[in-house]
Amino acid sequence: MQVQATTRIAVIGFGPRGLGALEALSRRLASSLRPVQIDIYEPSAFPGAGPNFAPSEPAYCLLNIPYRDIAIRPPQGSAVGSFADWQGKPVDPDAFPSRADMGRYLEARRDDLFQRSFTETDTKLTLIPARIAQLSQEGSVWRLQSETGAEARYDEVLLTLGQPPVEPDEQWANWQDHAAQTGAEVAQAYPAASLEAQAQSWQGKRVAIRGLGLSTFDVLRSLTMAQGGHFDAAGYHPSGREPACILPFSLNGQPPFPKPQDADLDALFTPLPNETARFTQAAGAAVNAAPQKASSLITAALAPVVARILTQQGVRETQVSAWLTAEWSDPGAQDSQPPMDALRHGIELAAGRTAPSIGYALGQVWRKWQDEWRAAFNPGSATPETAKRLIGFDEGMKRYSYGPPLSSACELLALIDAGLVDLSFVTDPEIADTVQGWSLRAERRQCEVSVIIDAVLPPPDLSHIKVPPLPNLIAKGWVTPVSANLAAAIEPDGTLRDRNGESVPGLCLLGRLALGSVTAVDSLHDCFGQSADRWAEGALARMSP
Repeated sequence: MQVQATTRIAVIGFGPRGLGALEALSRRLASSLRPVQIDIYEPSAFPGAGPNFAPSEPAYCLLNIPYRDIAIRPPQGSAVGSFADWQGKPVDPDAFPSRADMGRYLEARRDDLFQRSFTETDTKLTLIPARIAQLSQEGSVWRLQSETGAEARYDEVLLTLGQPPVEPDEQWANWQDHAAQTGAEVAQAYPAASLEAQAQSWQGKRVAIRGLGLSTFDVLRSLTMAQGGHFDAAGYHPSGREPACILPFSLNGQPPFPKPQDADLDALFTPLPNETARFTQAAGAAVNAAPQKASSLITAALAPVVARILTQQGVRETQVSAWLTAEWSDPGAQDSQPPMDALRHGIELAAGRTAPSIGYALGQVWRKWQDEWRAAFNPGSATPETAKRLIGFDEGMKRYSYGPPLSSACELLALIDAGLVDLSFVTDPEIADTVQGWSLRAERRQCEVSVIIDAVLPPPDLSHIKVPPLPNLIAKGWVTPVSANLAAAIEPDGTLRDRNGESVPGLCLLGRLALGSVTAVDSLHDCFGQSADRWAEGALARMSP
């Protein structure tokens, strides 16, 4: 009897994306007799959870998904169960859990994977707490060198790196240099526990926040309630240890729209089964169409659904189509309310105290079709031009579909009412260096700050990533962008395409750094979805017979 050669697989980076990939592979290896060695390279203290869901983060860092919408299905036979079941206590389906709780759940899934999932197969699983310094090709195998100098060779390498650190953009680099030469400070939104500790010395200072997205709400809590203040029905009650003033700003100054507050209100935006079937067909056709035709197909599927939802308001399908036409042309341009008005309007929409707008209804419907959208786009073969157009639409709709909990928007309003947060400079202010920090100017107003916090998630721009092993892979042409402003080109199963458009045997990538080849990559659900399944099926097919 011939002894089968052991297939060696390396997984570089082990957050939720790597965990989902190995869970998918474990299900397929259960019926296989192939001997497999899997080495996982992850230097962080939270393998399986990763820094975004570190159990050490404060409980006030919340997911933007309520319990009722978390559908991260555990593998068959898992001893862990669903996220809600794992809590071991009744949960409010409308509540938004903490990132730390999700991290602990992911760690439980990791432990279950290590202890149970591969036990009935000829598979060895090793976690190596080291970074990769070099990755190179040697014939048909890949040679990995860790930062310790240790080397190993693998038949297959999977990169699940999340969002690696990037070189700071010019603006942030200048602010870092200025802070180093003065008494000013710059800080990062995460880890939130570190920011909370830094903020203990900012009492009475003016602090600016670059960004007005989901991370900004965590930053605000680090600067306020983490410093001893508290919220209640009457508003915010300061401790006296907060900064004197907090000034968030962004390019458009528009706060994201919060999600519907409860299941009853959210149900209003649920598409009918026949509408979802039509969208699925339209999305599949759009991925393979020219850019303008792709837009038309998506619009034709969305418009009648939203018109039905808004029938009682007298909204016609032509009005929804006109809104979408403007959105395709200039995403976000229709959100022209002053920031305070936009914040209050979003709260009224999410609380159900005002009738849904066309944009809000579209965003909620789009959110509910994210699985169908990924299923159509990710295994498809969109041209770079079509991919750019479709990705741009999806990213633009995030201001509705990826919104925060209603409670977060209400906290922002309470902080404004308490005089701690000021939106006077929120829309792309002019920022100049001063002796002690920076001056923010907008509409003939001026304010000086001594601290700036970065709460902007960097785009997955391959050219700005300098963390090994990516720079060498990019230089070799094994990792190459789909096109300008998009990330790495991959096959449906995650196999990388080189600069000539050819598959790179045995080298795969999943996640955010493939935006353009795949879509909606920032969703936790995507980590445990069809992309992981396609990689696992491909990896199994590539194993030695």
